Amino acid sequence: MKRKLIAAIGIAGMVVTVAACGGSDSGSSDNSGGADAKELTVWLTVDAQNNWPALVKAADAAVQKKHPGIKINHEYYGWPDKNTKLDAVLATDKAPDVVEMGNTEMLGYMVKGAFAPLDTAKFTNSSAWLDGLKASVTYDGKTYGVPYYAGGRVGNWRKDVFASVGVKSTPKTYAELTAALDKVQKKEGDKFSAWYQPTRDWYAAMSFVYDAGGSIAVQSGGQWKGNLSSPESVKGLTEFKNVVDKYMHGDKTKDESDRYIVYGQGKSGMIFGAAWEGATSADPKNDKTGKLKDNLENFVMPGPSGKNMPVFLGGSDLAVPVKSKAQAVAAEWINAFTGPSGQKGLMAKGNLPNNKTDLATLKNDPATAVPATAAESNWFVPMAPGWGQVEKAQVLQTMLQNIGTGKKSVEAAAKDADAAIDKVINTK
Repeated sequence: MKRKLIAAIGIAGMVVTVAACGGSDSGSSDNSGGADAKELTVWLTVDAQNNWPALVKAADAAVQKKHPGIKINHEYYGWPDKNTKLDAVLATDKAPDVVEMGNTEMLGYMVKGAFAPLDTAKFTNSSAWLDGLKASVTYDGKTYGVPYYAGGRVGNWRKDVFASVGVKSTPKTYAELTAALDKVQKKEGDKFSAWYQPTRDWYAAMSFVYDAGGSIAVQSGGQWKGNLSSPESVKGLTEFKNVVDKYMHGDKTKDESDRYIVYGQGKSGMIFGAAWEGATSADPKNDKTGKLKDNLENFVMPGPSGKNMPVFLGGSDLAVPVKSKAQAVAAEWINAFTGPSGQKGLMAKGNLPNNKTDLATLKNDPATAVPATAAESNWFVPMAPGWGQVEKAQVLQTMLQNIGTGKKSVEAAAKDADAAIDKVINTK
């Protein structure tokens, strides 16, 4: 959910402190303001409008039952347009009452005081929110949003390719995985990628880092510091390099944006990416082999540590702008929308829920067991005040390209990345 913060929310007059607008020092707000509001404005992306409009109507009905006569307005935006419009309206007194945010978009707005703190006790299953999703709505000990839904990452391979070397079941350990990959690579030769792993894919690379006990950055004494050159992080990056060196025989300057298209071209046996990528590769318009339908299989990615690989959870959060005049009702709407019935509806549409309780139910269904199990172990970006100012994709992708192409050693590239991160990571 990487989106660009337009003007870093820097519109004159928009930035206000939470304390000046009713925030509490305890880390939560009762959001009592606007309990008698007559109107509510909800901004969502077109995903809700196109894919689960019934869930929106159900949340409206729940709020209208409690507040007879309240008018609920909905506006829907595409991802490329939403933040431009939001930044502009937050500079006025006409802020929406509920707004959907990509989970990696939240930090910059929280740091600037754009969202009201929320009382987590008022949201069903908040104590069971998935760790990575909880991190995305938490800043400086306070909660400024509610996780809405998520998408995880899984391994996916071609059954025919691996069956051709005698491998008929997906791997349960990293040793099983690499043994199978070695057989495929030997059989297919250097023009084939046993594992198509784009070098600049920092989501995958950081999974190796976190699996090894490392991290992008760490906090100590109230200050954040880049941690990619730590021994643990270097261990993870080194294993990532091993994968790229041994199994990736494509362009080592690419990122993951067109991975599903490359996978559909038939010159690779496996990918590690978003759960939807395999199925999208098998779509007739992307499948140039004519062999991918019913031939691709997702699996929980095993990590070198012996545990399941930690995965990045992308997704959406819902927040209440601090300038909302209907904060209490806005919180009620969010709870109605993201509560048990809403999560059930979202899961039925192929999304991962925002909490471990509902996630456990998906693990019992063979159709959803893989992405649900994979999502249990997850990581998120550093929630440091200046992280939003780090050109994170560029910094991490440059590091990985230098590592993958051999331009720099793992240690040297990691030190460079830490230096770039350290320059701004504590800047508000």
